[in-house]
Amino acid sequence: MQIRFGTDGWRAVIAREFTFDNLKTVTLAAAEYFLHHTDTSNGICVGYDTRFMSREFARFTADTLSSRGLNVLLSSTFTPTPAVSLYTRNKRLAGGIMITASHNPPTYNGFKVKDAYGGSAKPESIALIERYIDSVDVDEQLQPQKHLVEEVDLKQFYIDHLMSVIDIDLIRDSQLTIAHNAMFGAGQEILTGIFDESVISAYHCSRNPGFLDINPEPVPQNIGDFIDFFNEVQTDVGIINDGDADRIGMLDEHGSFVDSHKIFAILLKHLVEDRTMTGEVAKTFALTDLIDRICEKHGLRLHTLPVGFKYVSQLMTERNILIGGEESGGIGITSYLPERDGLYIGLLVMEIMARKKTTLSGLVQELFAEYGCRYYERHDLALSESRKQAIVSRASQGDFTRIANHRVTGFNDLDGYKYHFEGGWLLIRPSGTEPVLRLYCEADSPDTVSKALSFAETIA
Repeated sequence: MQIRFGTDGWRAVIAREFTFDNLKTVTLAAAEYFLHHTDTSNGICVGYDTRFMSREFARFTADTLSSRGLNVLLSSTFTPTPAVSLYTRNKRLAGGIMITASHNPPTYNGFKVKDAYGGSAKPESIALIERYIDSVDVDEQLQPQKHLVEEVDLKQFYIDHLMSVIDIDLIRDSQLTIAHNAMFGAGQEILTGIFDESVISAYHCSRNPGFLDINPEPVPQNIGDFIDFFNEVQTDVGIINDGDADRIGMLDEHGSFVDSHKIFAILLKHLVEDRTMTGEVAKTFALTDLIDRICEKHGLRLHTLPVGFKYVSQLMTERNILIGGEESGGIGITSYLPERDGLYIGLLVMEIMARKKTTLSGLVQELFAEYGCRYYERHDLALSESRKQAIVSRASQGDFTRIANHRVTGFNDLDGYKYHFEGGWLLIRPSGTEPVLRLYCEADSPDTVSKALSFAETIA
């Protein structure tokens, strides 16, 4: 099959396209890329999540890399993606590979590549790997060099690092309590490795490769059962992570969902207003206009990028980016790591709550009071290819004059088709990681959001 990387890595259905043969192909191509790196002798880090066969795929990946003479540091157990990124950067490795399909359905697995700086491989790096794929000898008999593969405790390394960069004592002393939903993913055992049972209540923090048939993505439609649990245990905040724990969603003290748009804006506001930090800001095409308003008020340059954290991560290595993020829950602060980290971000929000002696809903209300109320929703449509293409084709024409009874004020096709209208915006784009059509909308009222999304579903 033709192996091509999407928004973040290569992902495919296990046993259909994600096979050992195809994994060998993509790993050999990645090995060729790493062999041209200046720090090749320092080795490659390999981690994996809790999905079906992830450990076996990771071991096979490590053996394949070793067959090319590369030293491999293989995680001794499942671990979050940001742990791989941190270890890669801090140990000055040539790069990292994470076996994960992130938030995709349980039938998928995937292959993420991390560059030496501790972030997603840049688009030009991925393009090189894809070119190497085309020249791989798929019939080659591998000769793994077992002595080049060493197991390391990435999970404890990651826990220790989090405790060094977050004021854990402040959070403990504040007596804030947490409910953590790992969604059966690789984020489990991290927060319970930091806090005891008096602070944290764990939910879906066990191995279940089927994820109860729920995509491990921290969005409202996937967390109804967790909200019931949250209301039962009555903690102060909920932290929800995706399958490899680089994304985040949260619940406030009332059990109301707080999406990544608000979390990003709360963090940016804190960095520039409370910590008086400066720099540029990077956001992807589908992220809230609240970021624009904060940047405008404080004179910060804002970069709006295509969807995919690899674009944000690349800019973090090239410019003075203070913070970067995307709609799907991925947020990174460059001074910590040019990479998404859902657990770090959740702890940082809690640190802000403890420092300001307020609730998460209080932080949201403070944000809205200063920059205006914004409401957001995303619909993922599993449509026939013909229906999907019909909607995309119609949206691409850029000629709608009114949406949800509001006048259209602008059109942008940077990544998908985005219509700005009075009071909000609507974006229509095919997913880069799943066979779905995504409809995104933000507006100044929930009613407008609902009407705009209904409009988008019926345009063709």
